[in-house]
Amino acid sequence: MAIESLNPATGELIKTYTEWSDEQVAQTIDAVHQTYLDWRTTDFALRRERMLKAAAVLRRRKDEFALLMANEMGKPVTEGAGEIEKCALVCEYYAENAEQMLAHEPLESDAEKSYVAFRPQGIVLAVMPWNFPFWQVFRFAAPALMAGNAGVLKHASNVPACALAIEDVFSEAGFPENLFRTLMIGSSKVDKVIENPLVIATTLTGSEIAGSKVAQKSGEMLKKSVMELGGSDPFVVLEDADIDEAAGIGVKARCINSGQSCIAAKRFIVVDSAYDAFLEKFKSGMEALKVGDPTEAQTQIGPQAREDLMLELHEQVQASVKRGARVELGGEPCGKGAFYSPTILAGVEKGMPAYAEEFFGPVAIFIRVKDEVEALHVANDTPFGLGGSVWTADSDRGEAFAAQIRAGAVFVNGMVKSDPRLPFGGVGISGFGRELSHYGIKEFVNIQTVWVK
Repeated sequence: MAIESLNPATGELIKTYTEWSDEQVAQTIDAVHQTYLDWRTTDFALRRERMLKAAAVLRRRKDEFALLMANEMGKPVTEGAGEIEKCALVCEYYAENAEQMLAHEPLESDAEKSYVAFRPQGIVLAVMPWNFPFWQVFRFAAPALMAGNAGVLKHASNVPACALAIEDVFSEAGFPENLFRTLMIGSSKVDKVIENPLVIATTLTGSEIAGSKVAQKSGEMLKKSVMELGGSDPFVVLEDADIDEAAGIGVKARCINSGQSCIAAKRFIVVDSAYDAFLEKFKSGMEALKVGDPTEAQTQIGPQAREDLMLELHEQVQASVKRGARVELGGEPCGKGAFYSPTILAGVEKGMPAYAEEFFGPVAIFIRVKDEVEALHVANDTPFGLGGSVWTADSDRGEAFAAQIRAGAVFVNGMVKSDPRLPFGGVGISGFGRELSHYGIKEFVNIQTVWVK
């Protein structure tokens, strides 16, 4: 099978890669395991030194990697540079904090001494998506390697050059050869990797369909898994919200990464008394966005990552319109390549695809509600549970509202985002387990009780 790198802005074939054979995959996993056996015994000082070097490599090559993402999956270069900076930050965060996070925890018992230790376990398989091709790998890899584990990456098949570049970062930073490797394989070979007895766990970021398959196989093999899946995040605007601020941040929250983010604001749930003013401000912000060549610094919206994804998004929009939704702005593919115009769908109600499905692109879904009670009901009327935000002049009111939203993260008067210092993950069909913070580094270690007399 050929793995192709295509430019979504032009449709141009950049490079073709040959999928590895089963033998190549197995040999690589064997080599990674042998490297792990030594790496697990290293001290935190050495791991820290290497991880800080990885951060330095990322910053030095930031422009190169931003351009690579722009060409391979359409991310505007300004956002790409920000993504690389965030990868450097997560490397630094775990370099500085892993030792403390994994220090022995003394516990009282009937022993003379008892404590909990956090031991590395082996190779973690990461199955990662294309939308944040560097960040979503580093937020797994930085804690995994600092904990003494090793990693193998099965990246999305449309970003093979990004996958190899990440492997190169760790190599250039001085990590042992074969501690972190990219497996050049398609999705059909993932089950066999999970079956390999040297692979001890899996982590996946992607769709709920992909997650259910990998989680099922991991469960069959009795291996731990962490799933970060889709989202249809509510952006709730109450009547006392600062409309200008909420609308300005709302546009950014919907259109970051050209709308292709699991934690992008997707459903704008606005109480009746604030609806018209918010929609007007929001529409002005969407109209002002610059759509164009992702390699140009002024571009804010690039192409969708693949043409088939853009067409799928358009089908969702059309299906919602057929059921009564109203296009306030956009609603069509635009220009050559996989571009989709910034879009607002208003009048969305239960029973429409826009109400229930995740729209992965620059499409804002507007739902009018009569009051706070209905806003909370609509916010929770979804099988997803990744993130959400609420906007109000009263932060205490916002906290009380947030406490009732079923999601892994809720932001009051702020845009939902991931932060190395805060745990990240979802509930419902948005997944399980947590990444980042001290919770993330403990997902793939052996939490070992030690009892001494």
